[in-house]
Amino acid sequence: MATHAVTTDTFKETTEKNDVVLVDFWATWCGPCRAFGPIFEQASENHPEAYFAKVDVDQNQDLAAAAGVQAIPTLLVLKKGKVVARNVGAVGAADLEKIISSALAA
Repeated sequence: MATHAVTTDTFKETTEKNDVVLVDFWATWCGPCRAFGPIFEQASENHPEAYFAKVDVDQNQDLAAAAGVQAIPTLLVLKKGKVVARNVGAVGAADLEKIISSALAA
């Protein structure tokens, strides 16, 4: 498994230690989140140069609020600890590849 569960306690360290971090804010009850999950997981297998994190918003409400998450799924892309992209809603594999490529090239 190439995705990693991240919590409020581990988020800062995770984003500081890794150059490019993609964070999937999700919940178990969210249909679009369940649809996006396997796409995110496959992308993590294809891109070991990036860190793929998953944040369960029900278990980390304070982190979701601090990140400005108002709808799920929300994908944040951080580079060197700074948010460089945000996408709300599930995306397909091709669109996720574009997001990843852009983050890695920046």
